Amino acid sequence: MAGLAESGSNPDVELLFDINGLAKDAPSWFDRVMEYVGEYGLLLALILLVVWCWWSVRRKSAEDAASSVAALVWAPLAAAVAVLVNVPIRGFVERPRPFKDHQGLEVLVSGKTDYSFVSDHATIAMALGVGLFVANRKFGIAGIGLALLEGFCRVYMGVHYPTDVVGGFALGTAVALLLSPLAMALLTPVMSAVERSPRAGWLIKSRGRSRAGGQDAMIPGARKETAGAGAEERDLAA
Repeated sequence: MAGLAESGSNPDVELLFDINGLAKDAPSWFDRVMEYVGEYGLLLALILLVVWCWWSVRRKSAEDAASSVAALVWAPLAAAVAVLVNVPIRGFVERPRPFKDHQGLEVLVSGKTDYSFVSDHATIAMALGVGLFVANRKFGIAGIGLALLEGFCRVYMGVHYPTDVVGGFALGTAVALLLSPLAMALLTPVMSAVERSPRAGWLIKSRGRSRAGGQDAMIPGARKETAGAGAEERDLAA
């Protein structure tokens, strides 16, 4: 690290070695945990968070359930769009992985041969987190927190520079926010149509409460009709 500083290395590389240096001092079992968490675990946790938010939204049976579910559908779509946008960015920048240019890194995941900027994992994670925030602030804050942890893990694992992660955060956020109005305009009518469907409507709004409410509304009406019929019979008998 001292040699890097003396050679005039940039802060990006210095921070890379500072964060990745934690992996050298950590027990091997902890590095294995960080490897799986950073490669698969946090992305899976974000997907489960989206599903949890969807389940919570549909159970509330709110009037704006269709728009809320549309926002949740946009979250993974935003992540997919952001990754597609990143393809030409990576090809244009052509930044090698840090372990190819810098010796002494503790690389926890081998076999990475593609370019480093921008980080796909950071892009996907932040797009999911910001997409969740558009749909629900409470779940969104948790999602953004997981995305930040994902970025830290990618540097800790020695497969990305810090600026790769920051670029991924910026790309995921930009796609999720800037395209959100267009996505909502397209997805909300679709979700409203699904909500009206007798077979697929449960995907948008829980049928339990509305069914119970419908029964409550029908029973008093049935009693009124019965009472009215009885009164008419008594009038005829008189």
